[in-house]
Amino acid sequence: MTIPNLITILRLVLVPIVVVMIGQERWQAAFGLFVVAGVSDAADGIIARRFDMRTEFGAYIDPLADKALLVSIYVTLAAIGILPVWLAVTVVSRDLMIVAAILVSRLMDHPVAIKPLFVSKLNTAAQIVFAAVILGMRAFSLGGGHVLEWGMGLVAALTVLSAAAYLARWLRHMSEA
Repeated sequence: MTIPNLITILRLVLVPIVVVMIGQERWQAAFGLFVVAGVSDAADGIIARRFDMRTEFGAYIDPLADKALLVSIYVTLAAIGILPVWLAVTVVSRDLMIVAAILVSRLMDHPVAIKPLFVSKLNTAAQIVFAAVILGMRAFSLGGGHVLEWGMGLVAALTVLSAAAYLARWLRHMSEA
């Protein structure tokens, strides 16, 4: 077990705590823990690369921790009426589609390589920033206005584009079988 992997596991442990803080409307705590999770994500990556501590376990657990945090936040914010349900469904559906594609390709003995696409990186960044904005606005009683509309639109568009790009890549890969 490496230091970056331990940091990633800590990020996974933070997920239910952030969800509880959101559910209890303890916005400053939720925002603070979300920032800690974000910093830990950057830190584990930097440490893993700088000190050559990259592991296969880390390659799987790091994106899992990121997705667990984001999906949990979007679902929780939708469940309490802060975000529209359609946005949470869009975010969750994309991730479920990717997991299903990976599983199907493995079951068919034609595993697909897991490589993040540029649009996927943009999507993840937009989801993180938008979640931080929502939590920060709640934590510090700031109004959102058009920021919320633009943020929702951007997250939705990038999520759909990312899903389409992964689907196209997977379909090409599967047709090579």
